Amino acid sequence: MQPLNRDAVIAIVLLMVCGVLFWETFSIRTPDYGQMKPSIWPRTILAVLSVLSVIYLVQSLRHGEAPKDEYDDYDTGAPRRPGIAGWIVHWRNPLWCFALFFVYLVTLPYLGSLIGGVGFVFTLMCVLGGWAPKRLILHAAVALGTVGGMWSIFTYGLGVILPPGEIFSAY
Repeated sequence: MQPLNRDAVIAIVLLMVCGVLFWETFSIRTPDYGQMKPSIWPRTILAVLSVLSVIYLVQSLRHGEAPKDEYDDYDTGAPRRPGIAGWIVHWRNPLWCFALFFVYLVTLPYLGSLIGGVGFVFTLMCVLGGWAPKRLILHAAVALGTVGGMWSIFTYGLGVILPPGEIFSAY
């Protein structure tokens, strides 16, 4: 019997976390008003996360040990450079995600959730996916469709008041 690889262990931990959080949804207080229980949304999200974690576990058990990522660069497959520069090059995509999300959070009070969200998703997709003209159109369509769709669902369908931002609050 072969030992569990890192991905399988992470998938098992994710499943345990999903189980604990799902159990905690039973302690959410149900108010006397409204049509849906407040626990429906967390349970739906946790069910999806659990299914994805099971898929992750099955894939990790099927493929065996993952290759060591500390020895190669993702783009070239060359040995990773030593030091801080090698670390930054190796982790540049997550660092971009955190940096751009920080900028999104700082500008959220000024731009609002719709404009700031579209800008964040578009910029992140361009940074990670490239700046080619055809890709710019695709990135813009995906950013407008996903953020605009979620904004519409929350604003008009669910009646949630999302921050409009100081710049566009007069409109």
